[in-house]
Amino acid sequence: MKKLLTMLVLAAAALISVPQAAQAKDLPDFTELVEKQGATVVNISTTQVIKGRRGIPGSPFGDDDAAQELLRRFFPGQIPNIPGMPHEFKNRSLGSGFIIGADGHILTNAHVVEGADEVLVKLADKREFKAKVLGADKRTDVALIKIEASNLQVAKLGDSTKLKVGEWVIAIGSPFGFENTVTAGIVSAKGRSLQHENFVPFIQTDVAINPGNSGGPLFNMKGEVIGINSQIYSRSGGSMGLSFAIPIDLAMEIQTQLKSKGKVSRGRLGIGIQEVSKELAESFNLSKAHGALVASVEKGAAADKAGIEIGDVILKYDGKTVNESSDLPRMVGSTKPGSKVTVQVWRKGSSRELTAVVGEIPDEEGSIRTAGRGKPSEPTTNRLGLVLSVPNAEQRKQLGVQHGLIVEDVRNAGTRTELRQGDVILSVIAKGSQVDVKSVAQFNELLQGLDKSATITLLVRRGDSQTFITIKGLSDK
Repeated sequence: MKKLLTMLVLAAAALISVPQAAQAKDLPDFTELVEKQGATVVNISTTQVIKGRRGIPGSPFGDDDAAQELLRRFFPGQIPNIPGMPHEFKNRSLGSGFIIGADGHILTNAHVVEGADEVLVKLADKREFKAKVLGADKRTDVALIKIEASNLQVAKLGDSTKLKVGEWVIAIGSPFGFENTVTAGIVSAKGRSLQHENFVPFIQTDVAINPGNSGGPLFNMKGEVIGINSQIYSRSGGSMGLSFAIPIDLAMEIQTQLKSKGKVSRGRLGIGIQEVSKELAESFNLSKAHGALVASVEKGAAADKAGIEIGDVILKYDGKTVNESSDLPRMVGSTKPGSKVTVQVWRKGSSRELTAVVGEIPDEEGSIRTAGRGKPSEPTTNRLGLVLSVPNAEQRKQLGVQHGLIVEDVRNAGTRTELRQGDVILSVIAKGSQVDVKSVAQFNELLQGLDKSATITLLVRRGDSQTFITIKGLSDK
């Protein structure tokens, strides 16, 4: 009996230990990865010398000589009395990076080294080196720097295209200066588009990333770098579980150009695009909302020479499907300038193929024009609740348009629209046809001829760009 009881106890203990062991086995173990790859991560500190004009550093009186003299009298011996003496301030910042070449080539973020007069790299073994910036690309936030060293341990690079949402990843960096800090999480999403960041399909993770992590590597469980930690979304300045990394495949393409010529060449069509919404798709008789809607075409640019027009929806570029408008800038940007590509567009209910010779994005884009304001030629509103005016010759020149109507006011009595004061209405698309707008009377007459439930699309100039705005339903006015 005693022997049977002992056997039952042992069996029960075995049953309890099995799920616990299985559970422990399922949890990721990062220790081996960190031990093997930790030495490839570096700490980067930069110094920027800011030369101020004469005055006292930190003084609220700036360059006011009388106020500066008053301070010297009240605090004798504490404030230098050297008329016109220039003051230098040193702005220091921290970041991270990782070694991609045994000879000292290191990848980091462009914003980490931007404007730096001195870049100092500290290795995991505490050795320090001054680094030279070989090149930096602001558009992708990738920079390549070099230290004079040899036989360095190199980070193992992975394939970011094979990364899966939900996969475990870890970051190693120096948040707030705490060197070799390891944080872990999962891939939350892929191909994220961020505002003003059209050239990078970001990897989104919930890994804790903080100031100082910038430029550091994002590893998969194989110990391969699959991204460069670049940005966080935060209301407090600290981690909120929304961090974004540059895919390593893109980063390596950029570094190849930076290494060979110190800058990055990108393809350019010379168009302004916007997302195709469900309403816009219906307006253009598209079967579904996809592609990139052409809102503007730069005269003489590659798109203009290829015959691409305002109102075209680009469905394919160089044989690749454009699912969302954010796909197109990346496709065009990665094309070598001078290349011939086929562009499939949707125009007036059917698709056609055009051939474009891709241009090159200049280092600095031109200045932005601002719209001038005129006085309304008609104080009354129309069926959209708009007060409109015809721009004079000077305003047309400022706006870069040959026709259109300036929105002087948007009143609540009209139909709800996305139009704003200062917008310029260029054309109206209704009942399958596009009509250029040249007078207030013409525009109001076009509106009067539409049913209350009609859907219209307006081509609108806003600042230095053009956009399509769809309006469903009109007021009875």
